[in-house]
Parts: sequence; C-alpha cells; structure tokens
Amino acid sequence: MINKSEYESIAQKILMYYERVGIAITNEEKIRIEIADFGLNDIYNTGLQLITYVNTDSVCAKEMVLMPYQTCPEHKHPTRKELAGKEETFRCRYGTVYLYVEGEKIERPHCNPPCGSEQYYTVWKEIILTPGEQYTIYPDTLHWFQSGRLGAVISEFSTRSTDGNRYLYR
Repeated sequence: MINKSEYESIAQKILMYYERVGIAITNEEKIRIEIADFGLNDIYNTGLQLITYVNTDSVCAKEMVLMPYQTCPEHKHPTRKELAGKEETFRCRYGTVYLYVEGEKIERPHCNPPCGSEQYYTVWKEIILTPGEQYTIYPDTLHWFQSGRLGAVISEFSTRSTDGNRYLYR
C-alpha cells in the first residue's frame, strides 16, 4: 500500500496530466483522486489513477491516467446474477493507449506485461488508441491496457461501475 507522501507525489503528477490536456478538475475532485495498485505494490508498473465524475445505477464517467508504460492488469467485468457486467468505452485524450482484448493474437504486440506477471496476461488482440480515438468493451470481455512513453489520459464512459473496492483512497 502506498503511503501518504507517495500518494501526494503521484496525485500531483496526475493533476499535471489533466492540466496538460485541458481537463478542468475541481478542488473537490482533486482530493478524490483514486490511485489503484490492485494490491500488487508496484504502482509505477501496474496501476491506474482516476477521478470518477458520476456513478449511478445506470451510468458512470471517469477520467483515467496511466503514467508512462503503466499497465492496468488483465480483467473483465462479469455479469453477476441479475446485474449485467460493465460495458465501457475508452476515449484517448492524450498519449497512446495499447488495449488488448479477446480475439486474434497480434504477431508482434507493442507492449509486454509487467515483468514477472506474464502468466496472467492471456488476451492479445491489440487496439491502438491515439487522441480522439475510442473503443467499446462489452461485458464479460477480458482486457488489459498499457500506455506508451508519454503516459495517457483516457475518458471512460460506462454502465454502472462496481469496481470501487479495488482502489486505494487517500
């Protein structure tokens, strides 16, 4: 788990990404930056930073940041009982996002999983998003993503998010 000093340092970097892209963040949102290390204690390699604007029973909107070469690990949003899994659309605002989903494996992917975690990455259809491009991921679809050398800012528009328990809060 990251300590308060490290949280503050990362949060300041994340605010600079939002500023660079011209995304206005309120003071209240600044103190709600979520930093996820997914329990792996390797935030600069495996992690994700975000602000959630809204998360109702129907919709969710987030602004996510990946630091350079940072990876959001492979996962899916499964259907549970009567609750459909999350459908999400990622729109790249800054940098490059390499998104990997189920489908035909690319021969030479641009990215590699974080060292030592290779066995946990199983999907290799590569989607490359640059600013202004977007891609929709449907419920129950395995996916993972990684930024390029500049890092990335990604807007997420989705159905209700129930992922909150994976994030570390200040």
